[in-house]
Amino acid sequence: MTEVSAEDFEFVRRQVRDFVRADVVPREAEIMREDRIPDDLRTTAAAMGLFGYAIPAEWGGLGLDLTQDVELAMEFGYTTLALRSMFGTNNGIAGQVLVGFGTDEQRKAWLERIASGEVVASFALTEPGAGSNPAGLRTRARRDGAGWVIDGQKQFITNAPIADLFVVFARTADPLPGSPGIAVFLVPADTPGLLVGPKDHKMGQEGAWTSDVTLDGVRVPADALVGGEEEVGYRAAMTSLARGRVHIAALAVGTAQRALEEAVSHAAGNTQGDGRIGDFQLVQAMLADIQTGVLAGRAMVRETARAYVSGEDRRIAPSATKLFCTEMAGTVADLAVQVHGGSGYMREVPVERIYRDVRLLRLYEGTSEIQRLIVGGALVREATRRS
Repeated sequence: MTEVSAEDFEFVRRQVRDFVRADVVPREAEIMREDRIPDDLRTTAAAMGLFGYAIPAEWGGLGLDLTQDVELAMEFGYTTLALRSMFGTNNGIAGQVLVGFGTDEQRKAWLERIASGEVVASFALTEPGAGSNPAGLRTRARRDGAGWVIDGQKQFITNAPIADLFVVFARTADPLPGSPGIAVFLVPADTPGLLVGPKDHKMGQEGAWTSDVTLDGVRVPADALVGGEEEVGYRAAMTSLARGRVHIAALAVGTAQRALEEAVSHAAGNTQGDGRIGDFQLVQAMLADIQTGVLAGRAMVRETARAYVSGEDRRIAPSATKLFCTEMAGTVADLAVQVHGGSGYMREVPVERIYRDVRLLRLYEGTSEIQRLIVGGALVREATRRS
């Protein structure tokens, strides 16, 4: 049930929109050049409650549900995706593991600090041999006395260079039918044996830091096991990823909206020869395709978030929506560059940054190929059960 009224949420959304457009958009080039979010923007985001907007109010957050989350995500997508990345794991795949599966003691220990921004949480799932499919995990956790010892290698971990807490997925047993043998552990960043590698050099999303994380004989106490049970792990991963996919889809829609506005502005305000670019019918056709994708994506995101909150569909629709919206954003970015012509290929022109930024959206929280397998497989299984 929604904890924030529609009226109160609209106030929050307008605040976020003003912050994004008045404070962040003018500094996009600075963020890109320096590969970091300025401290004053981080301070403002924390004061606005953005590190905990999706965490329940009882744990210090704003308590927004997914239908409200996606509205904010569409606002965040309007600017550099590094802004959202700064607090995305706190609200999303890392924070939601604790919200949905943590013990009361674990929630008391971490959630208020996560919601305030005092603690940055990282979701340590991806490995060199296991990304979109957690079943391929090789990181191992073994019992040792009253606690656990974890060994393994994680890759592309968002916010790892600045993280205070790692939500680590590890294999505790060989997989069996109905039992993947995966558990989740809370590992503070200063735990001996945990090593964070240098920042990755990525194609885009400058200011959003990722790196490798090595766990070499990392010893944690028994109460580090999320939910107090080994079986919680795989379910936590799947649930958090499904919710996160809807959020990423909304982020893609916000970015596509920005690309649309940049393309329309360029087409309306620039000339080619004796004619305005926007008067060329083929340019108008590209703008029409962009607008159609944005409208379809926005409607799909809102309906999927509604079905997720109601419990009607938490598997097929999130994957289908993530697939459509992130692929749409890639097409939109390409068309927006095309509308700009040669200027669209120049660094620090917004559509050039968007073109690079959105490419990652089709990879994380499950690749487009994985989403197709999830949707197709689920449809076949449903049909089989009905027959």
